[in-house]
Amino acid sequence: MNLFDVYPLFDIEPIKAEGAFIWDEKGTKYLDFYGGHAVISIGHSHPHYVKKLTQQLNNIAFYSNAVKMPLQNLLAEQLGKLCGYNDYNLFLCNSGTEANENALKLASFHNGRKKVIAFTDSFHGRTSLSLGATDDAKLSANINKDHEVVFLPMNDVAAFKNAISESVCAVIIEGIQGVGGINVPSDDFLVVIESECKKLGVVLILDEIQSGYGRSGKFFAHQYSGIKPHIITTAKGMGNGFPVAGVLIHPDIKANHGMLGTTFGGNYLACAASLSVLEVIENENLIVNALKIGNFIMDELKKMDGIKNARGMGLMIGIETEGDAALIRKKLLFDEKIFTGFSSGKNTIRLLPPLNIGMREAQLFLSAINKILQQQLIPN
Repeated sequence: MNLFDVYPLFDIEPIKAEGAFIWDEKGTKYLDFYGGHAVISIGHSHPHYVKKLTQQLNNIAFYSNAVKMPLQNLLAEQLGKLCGYNDYNLFLCNSGTEANENALKLASFHNGRKKVIAFTDSFHGRTSLSLGATDDAKLSANINKDHEVVFLPMNDVAAFKNAISESVCAVIIEGIQGVGGINVPSDDFLVVIESECKKLGVVLILDEIQSGYGRSGKFFAHQYSGIKPHIITTAKGMGNGFPVAGVLIHPDIKANHGMLGTTFGGNYLACAASLSVLEVIENENLIVNALKIGNFIMDELKKMDGIKNARGMGLMIGIETEGDAALIRKKLLFDEKIFTGFSSGKNTIRLLPPLNIGMREAQLFLSAINKILQQQLIPN
């Protein structure tokens, strides 16, 4: 049997990782400024993370959600404390798309409606309704195209007010759009969305799957605006590489036995991984660090010739270049040995490094991209 060939692969085979660095099978060392799609939040192979997972594996790795698991309650308590939503309830699942599926399903359970408002350049996942709310038609098969979803331009208050009504079930919006090119919804726009949703009984879902867990310089990116959505979804950095996701649910949305379910969600190892991530984020002040180092990187990028724009929050940064961003990303990887991401429609390089990088790693990246930009500016 062969693998189903859906991923274009770099000719690199990582075999070891520590902190913000990866080594391949040839011993070549790479700086990781992508974190496997924002997954590596506290650094590769963090000793506290490894210790907690190992201890749990030696005790019990899995049983179903039909039994008591105090680790789940502890995770909900610690997450609520650190993110500021301690009055919300937590449903644990496995991935970002699953979190969004459950969030949209909950919204429909809550108000009985089905129409959804999403935004241009959005990405919410690759399954059923989460894909229906994703603004990328090429990802959808015919079976995915019957959902009642309206796409609106980001930060367009007039368009939003014109579209919202009592027929709408939910509005889903990313705290910061990742795949779409690091696009940040304005505070004013989020405040309007919250107000209109409350007025009309529409459920507001904040997709913080990529922008959450301290990456923006706050626990969730939407917290800069002061709003409180009905539902928040999170995944990526939640388990530092262990598959885990969560749905944070307003207490007004009531649970009934059987309305949601999962086989693997909230298993012992997922909880151990997630608890260790929260402990490291808190003990090492990684949210403050993300804001400090991220602001420094963006400030320095904006001074460089060859860069149109550097946008984002904390360590979720988009670099829009004058030249071909795909080529620059390739040179960063193969010439400078630095992993980054890419948003093709925006000609934008995405930076999503571990939250515990320091000034040394920041300077390594800045020197490398400046070197490449200068080479492009020199006439042949």
